[in-house]
This record gives sequence, C-alpha cells and structure tokens, in this order.
Amino acid sequence: MSTPTVGTGRILKLACLLGLFFGLWFAPIPEGLTRESWHLFAIFASAIFAVVLNIFPLFTSALLACAIVVLTNTLTPAKAFGAFANPVVLLVVTAFLVSQSVVKSGLGKRISLYVISFFGRSTLGLAYSIFITDTLIAPGFPSNTARGGVLFPVILALAQNSGSTPDDDEKRRLGGYLMFCGMASLAITSALWFTATSGNPVGAGLAAEKGMTITFGSWLLASCVPCLVVIALLPLLLYRLHPPGITDTPEAPDNARRELSKMGPMSRHEWITAVTFSVMVTGWILAAPYGLNLTAIAMAGLATLMITGVLTVDDMSQQGGTLVTFIWLAVLFGMSGQLNEMGFMGYVGERLAVGLEGLSWPAAYVALVVMYVLLHFGFVSQNAQVLALLGVFLDVGVKSGVPVPLMAYALLFASSYFSVITPQGGSQNIIFVASGYLRQGELYRLGLLTTLFCTVVFLVIGTPWILWVG
Repeated sequence: MSTPTVGTGRILKLACLLGLFFGLWFAPIPEGLTRESWHLFAIFASAIFAVVLNIFPLFTSALLACAIVVLTNTLTPAKAFGAFANPVVLLVVTAFLVSQSVVKSGLGKRISLYVISFFGRSTLGLAYSIFITDTLIAPGFPSNTARGGVLFPVILALAQNSGSTPDDDEKRRLGGYLMFCGMASLAITSALWFTATSGNPVGAGLAAEKGMTITFGSWLLASCVPCLVVIALLPLLLYRLHPPGITDTPEAPDNARRELSKMGPMSRHEWITAVTFSVMVTGWILAAPYGLNLTAIAMAGLATLMITGVLTVDDMSQQGGTLVTFIWLAVLFGMSGQLNEMGFMGYVGERLAVGLEGLSWPAAYVALVVMYVLLHFGFVSQNAQVLALLGVFLDVGVKSGVPVPLMAYALLFASSYFSVITPQGGSQNIIFVASGYLRQGELYRLGLLTTLFCTVVFLVIGTPWILWVG
C-alpha cells in the first residue's frame, strides 16, 4: 500500500472540516437554542477545528469565519465586527506596541543582562526567574493582560540576548520555551492571588450568592499549596515537553556582567522608557480603586513614547504581525462573546450538569471541574466563561452535595489556570503568541498538557487542602 502524499493528507483534512461544518449546520437544532446561535457554534467550532488540524493559519481561519457569519446573516455586521473596538483587544495590541520600546531603547537588554547575571547559568534558571518575578508582582495587577505587557519585553530580550530568533527553527526553541513559561506563569499566579485578575472578584461575587465570603487572605490560604506546587514543577515539566536546545550556560553570568559594563550608564531613551513603564504600571495597579481605564493608560504610554522619539511611526509600520494579531483576536473574541450572549454556553453548561444527577458528590465534583476546564476550548475570554458558567456549575455541584468552599474554589482557580488551553484562551496569551517563537501545533499541545497537569494538581493536592482549610 502506498503512503498517502502530503496533498492527499490535506484533502482528507479539508473533507473532515467540511463534514464537521455541514454536519453541524444542518443538524437538528437542540430545543432551547435559536437557529442563529447553533449556526454560530457550527462556524466557530469549524474555525477552531481548522486551526487544530493545521488546515489554515489562525488568521485565515478567523477571516473566513467572520465572512461566513455575516454573509449567512448569522450575525449582523455590527455584532460581528463589534470586538474591533473592544477595550481588551485594544489593550493587548497597544501593550504589544509599547513593549517594542523596551527592546529598541536597550532597556530590555539591560534588564535581561541583570537577570542573566543572577540566574543565567541555565535556561531552567531563567524560566524560574520568570515565574518568581510574576509571582511577586501579580498581587498588584488586577489585569493579567497588563502584567503580560510588563513581562513580555523582558522575556523577549532574554531570548534575543541568548541568540534565539523566531526564524531559525533550532534557535527559536529557547525563545519558545521562555515565551510559554511567561504564558503559564500568568495563568497560575492569577489563581494564586485574589487581586491578580479581574475575573477573581467577579467569581467571588457569584460564590457569595451561595453564602460564601471570600477575602484576600482566605483566597491565598486556599490557593497557596496547589499553586506553589505548580510553580515549583511546571518550569521543569515544560523543559521536558519543549526542550529549549541550549541548556547549560555556565559562562553566561560573567559575560552578562562584562556586557553591562560595556553598555555604561542608561541612555536618555532608556530613562524615558523606564519612567513611562513605571507610570503605566502604577496606573494599572491603581486602576481598580480609582476607576482608571487600562487601555487608556496603555495608549497614553504609547503616545508619550512617540512624542519623545523613543518610538516612531516607522517602528509601528514594521510590526505587521500586530495587525494580524489584532484582526484574528477581535474576530474570535467577538464570536465567543456572541455565543455567550445568545445563551449557547449557558445551555451547554446546564445540559452537561443535568447529566451528573444521581452521582456521588466526589464523582460529580471531579466531572464538573474537568468539564468546566475543557469547555474553555470555546471561550476567548476567561471572564466570559466565569459569567456564563461558573454560577451554573457551582449550583449543580452544591445540589450534588459538594461542599460549597470546595466547589467554589475549584471553579475559581480553574478559571485562571485553564487560560493556556488554547492560544486564544486568554487575552494575555496573545502578546506571547505574536512573538513567533511558538508554532500553532506547539501552542495547542503545550497548552493542553499544561492545563491537564494543573487540573491534576488542583484535584489531587488542592482538594484535600481546601477541605482542610475551608
């Protein structure tokens, strides 16, 4: 038997994609759903399927899906294109542009050399330094997207100064490892700290409806053990799953110190960038108590960098990947939001929950957590899933006999660590995805395995700990 050619394999994948799309489109619409919501699901699921099987790039798949939802009248143009003005999408793109100043000015190189001088004897040491840094700054950031905007330029400079480039398939692996460590770190530190992401207080408000009061201290007490276990083990696991190529760099710290000496004192552009970033970070920290807009703060920072000449219009024009990222993120963000608004996600959650009736509470608890995590494949926003499904799953768990603190904390923590399950699973991921260091297949593979690892740790270690302290 002859081996199928590459062309034959692509044709088979396309046939599977068309079969999925038309099978869903013409399938009987479940009772309780509208025709538009079911057809939107068919388009959205097919778009993600095309990316997972590497049939189309994410950008192409998103463009095609956007065109189909409008041409088939599944969504009005206003709803289909509405996410292009979404502040979260704009924040991601603006933060990506601002981060270029850290590289261009040389500040990123200086910071990365300092990091290498302390942790640079191994790539694994650099990875742990990313997790430790994020763990320390996370409680002051109510937005993991904003926090990603702080971490990304430093990680990018670390990769570049280690000789890693996206264009070289071997050299990019070190950068890819560090970039995914940044994504994974944001996911787990958001679960560790109550104030690390805006979705945590939202979820705590839903738990309050069940009579459970969650404070900063009670959250940290419940999260610390499983989160610290993940932080301790995850860099090593990712090191095995995605070997960085370069492992030991014993001479790197001394070389970094010599390079720092050659750089001399900070330049004017470095100072401007450092001050601008410090002001932006302060604004992001104070955003919640003073009602400041995160996106407006990022835009003000970008404008400042351009007025002072640190960044120019030419610098902006060279970032073609930013436009591509902006378009596909806006399209998928908008479609996911509409699925939620149309009640599709809530309907799915309720139907899955009904199937658990009659199970013992431990079995229902595990099933609910696993389903809640896997359903994030269909979301581009953590907050959207919290609002759509957390209350439903919490209610079913409590009715099944699961202790309220256990069910609430398990779902709340999952709402953070499942963000890496897909590249679009959290807006904070996008800035790292856009770096080009990781291929789409690697992102989905690492994302799924990382999420499964976190789920196991939180179920096996987190469950008895929450039951004990709760």
